Amino acid sequence: MINENINILDFCKKPEYFETVGRVSPDWSWADYFGLINCRISNSFRMKYKVGAGLYALGEPDENSDVFVSANYKLSLDILRKALNGFSAWILVLDTKGINVWCAAGKGTFGTNELVKRINKVKLGNFLNHRHIIVPQLGAVGVNADEIFKQTDFKVYFGPVYAKDIKAYLKTGKRKTPEMRKVNFSILDRVVLTPMEIIPAFKKFFIFAVIVLLFFGFEPAGILFKNAWEGGMPFLLLGLTSTIAGAFITPVLLPFIPFRSFAIKGYIIGVLVVIPVILLLNIPEQRNILILIAEMIFFPSASSYLALQFTGSTTFTNMSGVKKELKIALPAYLISIAISIILIVFYKLNILGVI
Repeated sequence: MINENINILDFCKKPEYFETVGRVSPDWSWADYFGLINCRISNSFRMKYKVGAGLYALGEPDENSDVFVSANYKLSLDILRKALNGFSAWILVLDTKGINVWCAAGKGTFGTNELVKRINKVKLGNFLNHRHIIVPQLGAVGVNADEIFKQTDFKVYFGPVYAKDIKAYLKTGKRKTPEMRKVNFSILDRVVLTPMEIIPAFKKFFIFAVIVLLFFGFEPAGILFKNAWEGGMPFLLLGLTSTIAGAFITPVLLPFIPFRSFAIKGYIIGVLVVIPVILLLNIPEQRNILILIAEMIFFPSASSYLALQFTGSTTFTNMSGVKKELKIALPAYLISIAISIILIVFYKLNILGVI
């Protein structure tokens, strides 16, 4: 929050610094904690959760204070300012389009050009007695330190992976221990991220459920509830199963599943979870070979697709790898959907006596 106004976008004029500067506090308000929770459960909220790019003052910084670089995703700034509690520092916020440091570095918005542009725009060199800035290590992939020095005369230090280690990093004279360089991605870390996969997946599931019930309930005389329930229920149960398999089980067990490809990992878990459910259901309609084949094709593929969505939340991938995987996986998903639809439509037409 900023001063007594507790407004991250409230700015105060500092003429001696030749630029408009925002003042931030290391303390979090209830709105900040609410924003943290909302970012974990709402993709639409997260995409709009950002602050203005520019220079921010934390505490009472002066011409000798350190300069930390962050993204304009508000949660990135919040975590940094909280970690700097007790310090006075400058925070230079880049325009990353509301994307966090790590993802923005991969996308190019947290990068050399934006950093150079922001240094020049806030006239950073005009009021500092030093020429160094501290960039998060997770942003290193997007920042060329030599080019920054050539264009701005500022030396780039790449700080620790986690903001909580910044104080120790500063006390050691900006020297990182091996632990400060290490990215931990534990089961708990992955579980925390799964709501961002599960909630959107369940929104799609409800659309899927409506389509399935209407399809199986359709008869020449109208929509019959009994047919919709008996024919659609196995598909709904399998839909829930594949959603949990791809959006939760695969992310949680990610490093223990064979292969590097997220699509393959999700497919493996889909097969291991969906096939037993098909066998356990043991419903007469399930014995129809067309329905059985359609289920075995569609639902493991659905699990695979949902698992692939987790690529942007992990330490296991890079941008080129994701693009390569999508290039191969998307056609496979489309083919699986097409085959499954053809099979169940043929089954339905056969039940209706059309063929």
